[in-house]
Amino acid sequence: MNTLENQTLKTVKLLLLDVDGVLTRGEIIYGDDAAEIKIFNVRDGLGLRLLMAAGIGVGIVTGRRSRALSHRCANLGITHLYDAVSDKAALLERICREMRASPAETAFIADDLPDVALMSRVGTPIAVADAHELVKARALYQTRARGGAGAVREACEAILKARGLWAQTLKQVFDLEI
Repeated sequence: MNTLENQTLKTVKLLLLDVDGVLTRGEIIYGDDAAEIKIFNVRDGLGLRLLMAAGIGVGIVTGRRSRALSHRCANLGITHLYDAVSDKAALLERICREMRASPAETAFIADDLPDVALMSRVGTPIAVADAHELVKARALYQTRARGGAGAVREACEAILKARGLWAQTLKQVFDLEI
């Protein structure tokens, strides 16, 4: 990570995430009953829990609505879920007001074209490793991991480390000293 990336990660007070292609691999499975099934990465979930334990806000902004996502958010304690959103960027001011952070203090993890407008309005745009090339071109930070395969965890740890919160968060959550 270069100095610019580290400086922007230090300012993050709010992390926003897309879902399909970021929290999942971007695949959707439909059962015979038409129920939608999503596969989430457990390590990504722990990264989000660590971030929230450190006092950093977490919110979801996605174009799709899914009961599977609602269940996952409830399980992780994520209360700011904005789903079925057609214009993600239009919600940024409202989300920031609700979550007490400025757009400059906000990071957004993205993977595809519907995310570009929101990426351009946050202080720390982040792309997953397998994001579309136009998303990668607009990101200040790019994960080594692919969406749904640890990219969110990687970004969470990078934010905590840049903010100097990694060791104290591990101590608080796991009584683990490093």
